Amino acid sequence: MNRGFITVVILIGTCFGVIAQSSSKNSLSASQTIRGKIIDYVSEQPVVGASITLLNSQKGTQTDAEGSFSFGKMPIGRYQVQVSSVGYESQTISELLLESGKEMVLEIRLHTSANQLAEAVVRAPSANLSGAVTSIQSISTEQIFRYPGTYLDPARLATAYAGVANSNDQANGLIIRGNSPNGMQWRLEGIEIVNPNHLSNAGTFSDRVTQNSGGVNILSAQLLGNMSFLTGAFPAEYGNALSGVMDMRLRKGNDKEHEFTAQAGLIGIDLAAEGPIGKNGASYLVNYRYSFTGLLVTMGVKFGGEDIRFQDLAFNLNFPTKKAGTFTLFGMGGLSTNVFAAVRDTSQWVVQKDGFDINYKNRMGAAGLTHSMSLGKRILWRTVIASSGLKNTREGYVLSKVNYQKFLIQADSSTRVKTSATSSLSYKFNDRADLKVGVFVTQQYDELFARSADKRANGNAKGLIIQPYANLHWVILPKLSTNIGLHYLRYTFNQTKSVEPRFSLQYKLSNNQTLSFAYGLHSQLQQPEIYFALATQNSAFLGNATLDVTKSHHYVLSHQYSLKKGSYFKTELFYQQIFNVPAALLNPTFSTLNLVEDFTPEPLQNAGMGRNYGLELTYQQYLTNGFYALTNATLYNATYKNSDGIERNSRFNGKHIFNLTLGKEWERSKNRILGTSIRVIWLGGFYEREVNEQASIDNKRLIYKNADAFTVKQPDYFRPDFRIYLKKSKEKYSRTLALDIQNIANYQNVSYSYYDILQNKIVRQYQLGLIPILSYRWEF
Repeated sequence: MNRGFITVVILIGTCFGVIAQSSSKNSLSASQTIRGKIIDYVSEQPVVGASITLLNSQKGTQTDAEGSFSFGKMPIGRYQVQVSSVGYESQTISELLLESGKEMVLEIRLHTSANQLAEAVVRAPSANLSGAVTSIQSISTEQIFRYPGTYLDPARLATAYAGVANSNDQANGLIIRGNSPNGMQWRLEGIEIVNPNHLSNAGTFSDRVTQNSGGVNILSAQLLGNMSFLTGAFPAEYGNALSGVMDMRLRKGNDKEHEFTAQAGLIGIDLAAEGPIGKNGASYLVNYRYSFTGLLVTMGVKFGGEDIRFQDLAFNLNFPTKKAGTFTLFGMGGLSTNVFAAVRDTSQWVVQKDGFDINYKNRMGAAGLTHSMSLGKRILWRTVIASSGLKNTREGYVLSKVNYQKFLIQADSSTRVKTSATSSLSYKFNDRADLKVGVFVTQQYDELFARSADKRANGNAKGLIIQPYANLHWVILPKLSTNIGLHYLRYTFNQTKSVEPRFSLQYKLSNNQTLSFAYGLHSQLQQPEIYFALATQNSAFLGNATLDVTKSHHYVLSHQYSLKKGSYFKTELFYQQIFNVPAALLNPTFSTLNLVEDFTPEPLQNAGMGRNYGLELTYQQYLTNGFYALTNATLYNATYKNSDGIERNSRFNGKHIFNLTLGKEWERSKNRILGTSIRVIWLGGFYEREVNEQASIDNKRLIYKNADAFTVKQPDYFRPDFRIYLKKSKEKYSRTLALDIQNIANYQNVSYSYYDILQNKIVRQYQLGLIPILSYRWEF
């Protein structure tokens, strides 16, 4: 019998055994506090006299002069909070969970509205801080903990949304509407940062590092607050990205009570603390995590023969003042290593990798200061200063079969440092118009060395990335509003620049229907390996350093129909015309749109094009009466074209993405919640390069029929994930026991094919199989 299946049966049986045992015990009903603040979306001024109602209990209150409210000694469980105020759009905040181990502290932003008779808009706990009217998802920490197969990582949760696919089970790379994972951007506290992921070589064909993905996010979900995930036609504030933006914000620590969290699972051991600093509303939030795989390695247990370790530390300190605004100091840092050591016994070598020693190291850090201050009742001034850096090294050695002597055949080293400052002013003219203007200035330093048997990249670059922007939001009529914006990008290293108009229009067809359109011209700098691909050691010549930015026109048409009881149906049509794509002068099949971690040693010019278009259908039911659902279907096409005029399938042209997520919770008693959820993913297969089998066998090395043409369509990808959890609350603490099973069917999904010199044949490599993740969480 399959060992993985036996393991799952044992783990599920254990969980249900604990549940049955715990359910037989009676305890007093636990309670906790629900409190928060209501502020204006634009000016962040407190909304005084707003009405707040807890729909589950029908208890209500109003905000005070500071916009604050509080409900004390509320029974633990799920809540919906309805907020209304004269001159503002009413909101119902869903999917809120009150547990005895933590107070529920909310910050709710209200939009002004001319229609006081409209029904309350149902929203997730995370606010949309981007201003986007299409292609936007708000992600909450509670969703990350509740959905199956997330590894407590916001990027993996993002793959549950329409138009988004994972590049590989081992990594969190995001393929958005047919674009390469290289097209997206990571932000922290509103500013672009370096790749914030551990093990950034995870899941790649060549084992080289990527610029935007990794095994798991360095930021633990315990620190995350409001997150916005954008997938197209971004507002004017966003630049230097082609496919998507993950805009992460840190939550504030509790400013009245000291609270602690301990969590143990396959991802790692998490320890978090938060609480007040003094008596003036200041607070701290800090989290440390050490990988569970690292602990196992110290006991002699390895995963696939690999020594995988990581650890990270992050913090957020909040200091409000009476007259000088609010200051926050934040930081994060992570270390990760992956060491594979060949067994010094050739009789145990089965595949090519068994004859290699591979050493990989990753160091990442970021720190910054934010300041926000109201200048009167109409102006909000916000400034962020931050620096982030990333260092990756990788060495690959092949071993001699005679004496196991090591020979270096691959060496990679990359460094990226971003030192950034941004400042913005938001001015609210009246209830119908507001203006936001700002600028990002980033000094970026890149250094890269990459060497393998057939190519080399070497070089460094230092320059300023200057990005001013402006956006006017105007309610033209009670049912019609628009955003008109402009973004400018200039990179001083090679003097490239781009002027980018942005525009959106939203019309309320009825109280529960909206029709929206958005357009944007976007651009992105090239990856370092593209700039430095022709550089030679000890030479200042950079063959591709003068490449212009890649640009893209985004068009999105969206219709949303809000249903009763917290659900909606949304349809989006998208069209993306990509141009200025680096293409090879002598090779019409090469395009940077197909790259992830690789590069080409050929001269390039901005002569390529790409086109992505499709249809997305989404139905979402927020958690109501113990049930929630998120299902979507995406039909799309992604192609590229070079100088020969032939339109080819891009590497990530899977044609379709289907997601189904269903979840149910039962309140087994006043203090216990049993929950379960399942997610099913069905993706169209991506394309890979065709291996020339006979030439590879004859030459004893991997040879493609065309090294840059992705012509072989892989089989469809299918993966079901399952999660079951039990939440128990006592008077002073709460606990969660969860079992998360990725790929519960143990389905074999293709990763790539390659020629294996030991087996002397083409070998198909598969992605991850069944992975059970048992975790225990304690909040007090």
